[in-house]
Amino acid sequence: MNNWHQNIRGRLGTFCLTASCLLLAGCAVSSTLPSGATTPAQWQTEQIAALDQAQHIYDQAQQQPGLLAQDEFMRHAGHQHSSAAFAVIFGQYQNWYDGFLGSYLRAQRKFAIAQPLPRHAAASPLAQPGAWRAVPALPAIARLARGKRAVFLNEDHTNPETRSLTVALLTRLRAEGFNTFAAETLYHGGIPALRQHGYATASTGFYTREPVYAEMVRTALRLGYRVIAYEAADSAHAGAREREEAANLYRRAFVGHPDARLFVNAGFAHIEKQGRYLDGHSMAEDFMRLSGIDPLAVEQTMLTGHLRKSYDSPYWRAVIDALHPQQPIVFLDAQNRPWSLLPRAYDVSVFFPRERIADGRPTWLGLWGLRVPAALPSGFCKGQYPCLVEARAVGEPRAAIPADRVLLRCAAQQRALWLRPGIYALIAVDAADHVIDRATLVAKAGTPLPRGTPATGYRAMACHPLMQVFKIRH
Repeated sequence: MNNWHQNIRGRLGTFCLTASCLLLAGCAVSSTLPSGATTPAQWQTEQIAALDQAQHIYDQAQQQPGLLAQDEFMRHAGHQHSSAAFAVIFGQYQNWYDGFLGSYLRAQRKFAIAQPLPRHAAASPLAQPGAWRAVPALPAIARLARGKRAVFLNEDHTNPETRSLTVALLTRLRAEGFNTFAAETLYHGGIPALRQHGYATASTGFYTREPVYAEMVRTALRLGYRVIAYEAADSAHAGAREREEAANLYRRAFVGHPDARLFVNAGFAHIEKQGRYLDGHSMAEDFMRLSGIDPLAVEQTMLTGHLRKSYDSPYWRAVIDALHPQQPIVFLDAQNRPWSLLPRAYDVSVFFPRERIADGRPTWLGLWGLRVPAALPSGFCKGQYPCLVEARAVGEPRAAIPADRVLLRCAAQQRALWLRPGIYALIAVDAADHVIDRATLVAKAGTPLPRGTPATGYRAMACHPLMQVFKIRH
């Protein structure tokens, strides 16, 4: 994580002079200064101080035993700071930890990125009736990838839903001949162990601590992709980081592998093919210049739903209200050319459906047909709360990032794990990271999928002290 801290600090100190900056994207969350910040320079100074405070808390939290204790330490320490800059920066740290814990709805409440219409946006695909048709994203992107030597998909690091389609695409692109997979923040030194074991651990990377990201890497390995890392050195930030990552991608994917076809998962605008990025060009543009390869760039971060409706893109809201899709979609014209929100930067844009929640968890955890919900055994956790439940394939050690995790704070909470059909070893751990319960769990193919409730209307049940013992129905 220290390399990220240095990268982010460099970006804040050099580039984020007029806006609140998204921690890992290097792009603006808001162009408006918060109340109390009198000048852009003051806001910049406050953000740098907040980043150092947040990183110090994070580093201290790593000394605690297990995710639950680390999360609790961070929340308690975070309450000691009240500045607007700290809330922006530290909210992202909390968002990541909620993702690590499988608490995706709580993560969204801690931090989310608004999606106003960007400058130079194309006209809405609904603007001219009949000009564009909506089609399922999975088969459409696979068709668009035919004949390409590289496909780049991006993600919003604070919204794991934007990883879900990437996981599902791995199978389709493997069938199209893609054989090399690269993902942001994988540690190059951890690649040999990753390939040997077939699963991610805490030492594999930063985002792989989140189960859907770990599932992405596990799936790539299982399908026979050659998985590579491309992260820049600790000292590189801003444009230098983009150039180094592009060089790493080209060298590790193609040098000595002339038949390689590359599938990349990266964050935000790292994959834009044209336009100014930080102090220079994006990783994708540098990669194109270095390799001579024109990748298919798939934008996934600008057209998703939010708990706060004012954060929604007006294009996303109009499409969802008009078409009510139940899976990710893209738009094609009569010649099967894709619609892009920013056609100079990306080849195609993905609209995600309205998020739905079933028993406190988003249904996109089904990964668009790959996984099914599996209910926990009755009485699991033995009445000890909070309780972190983890499911791993039989034979995987506890060091492996689980296929799914769920946090229970009282016996009344009803939660399911989302898993590929198969047999899993289930454990429950307490706040001291001690295993307090074990079971075998079978995820059955054909399990009915819950329809769920729209996330914007879902009301989570708060745990009453009595619910720690008695299973109160609600």
